[in-house]
Amino acid sequence: MNFWQRGLKSVTRRKGRSLILFLVIFILGNVIAGSVAIQQSTKNVEQETKKQMGAVATIELDYERVDKEQQANPEAFETNDEWHKQPPLKELEAIGELPYVKYFEYSIGSWMGLNKIKSYSDPEMGMSYGGGAKYNLSVRGVNRKEIVDIEEGLIKLDEGSIFSDKDIEEGTNNIIISKEVAELNNLSVGDQVVFDVTGEYYPMDGNGEMEGSDDEETTMDSMGEMGETEIRTFDFPAKVIGIFSVIKKEQKELTPEERSNESWMAMDQINTIYAPNKLAKELNSQMSQKIWGVSEEDMVNEEEYYQTTYALKSTDDLEAFREEANALISNKYYEVKAASDQYDQVAGSMKKLGQISGYVVLIAVAATLMIITLIVLLFLRDRKHELGIYLSLGENRGKIIGQILIELLLIGSLALVLSLVTGNLLAGGISNSLFQMDWFANTDQNGMMYSSGIMGQNTISPEQVQAAYKVTFSMGYIVTYLVTGLGTILLSAVVPLLYILRLNPKKIMM
Repeated sequence: MNFWQRGLKSVTRRKGRSLILFLVIFILGNVIAGSVAIQQSTKNVEQETKKQMGAVATIELDYERVDKEQQANPEAFETNDEWHKQPPLKELEAIGELPYVKYFEYSIGSWMGLNKIKSYSDPEMGMSYGGGAKYNLSVRGVNRKEIVDIEEGLIKLDEGSIFSDKDIEEGTNNIIISKEVAELNNLSVGDQVVFDVTGEYYPMDGNGEMEGSDDEETTMDSMGEMGETEIRTFDFPAKVIGIFSVIKKEQKELTPEERSNESWMAMDQINTIYAPNKLAKELNSQMSQKIWGVSEEDMVNEEEYYQTTYALKSTDDLEAFREEANALISNKYYEVKAASDQYDQVAGSMKKLGQISGYVVLIAVAATLMIITLIVLLFLRDRKHELGIYLSLGENRGKIIGQILIELLLIGSLALVLSLVTGNLLAGGISNSLFQMDWFANTDQNGMMYSSGIMGQNTISPEQVQAAYKVTFSMGYIVTYLVTGLGTILLSAVVPLLYILRLNPKKIMM
């Protein structure tokens, strides 16, 4: 009888000991399996959520760092006007040339208060605009003929065409508007449109303060007494070369706050006009001069602000891109912000669950190592005479070790396979219970955030993250658990096997 057959016979004949070892591995296996299932599920939620949010990044002011340093040293910010200045365009373009970037866009933003040209408004949302304007349209400048929002699937071009190289280089007055705005104003592709840009002018004295204000603090009453604000308007001509429609995303159940945010973002996208950067810059210049009364000398010193968008080739490149891009930014108060960063802000409970499951796996593995080691060692001491007979008959120690391993793996494998199923069910029940606990749900979560463009479209809430969490059988879960379980069983056999190597058949048989 070879050692394979002896191992199988030993398991079936020693039913009591085999059952004890099976129950110990099965119970501990459930703990490990449940923890691994939760850990794998939280990782899957994070990966899938970040993938859906897209591999998109931008360069923004690090408000957290600014606030922290302002509180620590407010005098330094009072004497320094450079901290808030955006990195120069050369740095932004250098970041766009990194190998991880699929394409890069920098946009000059603007807006128009209007009275004759209408903007779209959601019937469920009451909208009012100040500055003597009934309507408001946003202008999004582009530096490339391809529009990022079209490439990223936020909008689609229904009629007309996108910009040409000439439009971008010369800053022609060609624009692309939404279907809703076109319908409200009876516009079609090829039409000329004149925007009646409207705004309020506040007279300033020689010291740069509002006229009529004698005190340092201008109260609402004093402003009412002045009554000197002037509504100014000028014509800004443009030509419609394209009409787009907003692509609606599949909506699951939303809270009233989430529904309001979604409606607001959709309305903002509809009321956006796409134009070459140079045209948007010209609009800003004319508004400064014709409405706000800024002189040409002051216009020269005005700082231009760009909204940057970096579309990466893959979400896997995000951290490498962040590290290299941050190293190229000279202003320490600016950094890379990715659309997927919002997950880290709202998924506090999910991260906590992943951390807890990781700790449980480590503790369960350590407990399994110690318990199985002691049980197998005790069983081997009871079988000392059996092992001594094998050795005295000339059996190789390696084959005796092989027999013990076969016994251990037969019992352990059966227990692990069964706990693979029950542990998965246990993980689902524990997860649901934890999500309902107040101490677990009340984590530091900032909720949904709003920003423009692609970054603003990809928003999530803690409720959406929890809804995406599911404990299911996956190849990653099965492989991870079986490798962890079998590895733990094999490691727990190290000490007992050393015991076999030290056996002396002469002393045993005496």
